[in-house]
Amino acid sequence: MSANKISKRSILAAVIGNALEWYDFLVFAFMTPIIARLFFPSDPTNPNDNINQILLTTAVFGVGFFMRPVGGIVLGMYGDRKGRKAAMVTVTSLMAVAIALITLAPVYAAVGILAPLLIVLARLLQGFAAGGEFGTSTALLIELAPPGKRGFYGSWQMTGQMGALLLGAAVGTLITDIFTREELVAWAWRIPFAFGLLIVPVALFIRRHVEEPETFKRLQAAKASGAVREVGLLEMLRTHARETLTGMGLVVTCTVSIYITFTYLVTFSTVTLKLPLHDTFLVQMAGAAMMMVLMPLMGALSDRIGRRPLLIASLVGYLVVLYPLYAWLVAAPSIGKLLVVQLIIGFFVAAFFGVFSTVMAELFPANVRSIGMSMAYNVAVMVFGGFAQFIVTWLIRATGSPMSPAYYVMFGVVLGVISAFLIKERAHETHIDH
Repeated sequence: MSANKISKRSILAAVIGNALEWYDFLVFAFMTPIIARLFFPSDPTNPNDNINQILLTTAVFGVGFFMRPVGGIVLGMYGDRKGRKAAMVTVTSLMAVAIALITLAPVYAAVGILAPLLIVLARLLQGFAAGGEFGTSTALLIELAPPGKRGFYGSWQMTGQMGALLLGAAVGTLITDIFTREELVAWAWRIPFAFGLLIVPVALFIRRHVEEPETFKRLQAAKASGAVREVGLLEMLRTHARETLTGMGLVVTCTVSIYITFTYLVTFSTVTLKLPLHDTFLVQMAGAAMMMVLMPLMGALSDRIGRRPLLIASLVGYLVVLYPLYAWLVAAPSIGKLLVVQLIIGFFVAAFFGVFSTVMAELFPANVRSIGMSMAYNVAVMVFGGFAQFIVTWLIRATGSPMSPAYYVMFGVVLGVISAFLIKERAHETHIDH
């Protein structure tokens, strides 16, 4: 089989595996309103007030993020030392175990406190696995890319994540169409999680068919000859502090976009804006579908014009439109307005996401690429993304302002703009082993 066919097969497996991993991680956010009712008791003095249930469930969503830096360190170092393929197989296997736990978990009414404890355990395991996913799969995609196409290949990392959002919204829409509210609460809520178990055959395929990139093979040869030595976490942080901090700034923008602008959309629209759940899922699907088309195009564009111009333009545009669009939506909520807001914001986010993964990979040399990206990505995600839903929900309750999500996202985008001016342009460098 030709090297080109092997490369395409490896990339396809990486993208599909990536999409399913993030689907498994994010579908919890889509199902938050139902999980809140089933796994967390309501306030007995006010059973109609479901905000406490949402707070508890979003806190559990955030608990998974505590394990992400741990998973990022362990699996990132594993990927740099043993191979991108070996790390990817480990990540997908752990994610499969976690999603099986959630699928089969008994509800609070059946087993009491054991029910939320099982959910917490599953989220911790998911967090550990997700911690190693970004660095490993991004390194694989970038290192498999032919000369002059790293931007295009790297864009498929975030395209896979957006595919997970689209898939989650599609499954959510389908089950709300097919089943009644009573059936959803009784048992049908488990279907989206059971669907996520498709990650098992993907893990088996990756184990058998995915090839290690030539960049990693050269790295292994250099280590064997003594030309390159193993680098630990502390040394990586000491020698690549600027790159790590710059990457974290970009990740903050990425994570507030995913976990507030997109995944929290369902909870925000249904609980705060009182819009119908089914129609909200349709808006989510439309935005995700548009972005999946745009992101590879933006990645390819960055191969021509460079990463920095596209990065800076997209983030500045994102920052400018965010507040007026959210203010317009909150003033008189409707599904039509929600769709307009999501599509406009989605355009700027797609331009940013299309170049984000490649920029992250180009920050670090091959011998610390997985661990470097994993640390920058997961620490920022834990701090600014893990409890983003909890913080925003609390802010809405404490201030009474439904504009709280917009303020939080704007803060994250400002950090991204600062970081965008600090990166070095590497779009036209032939090799990034540096």
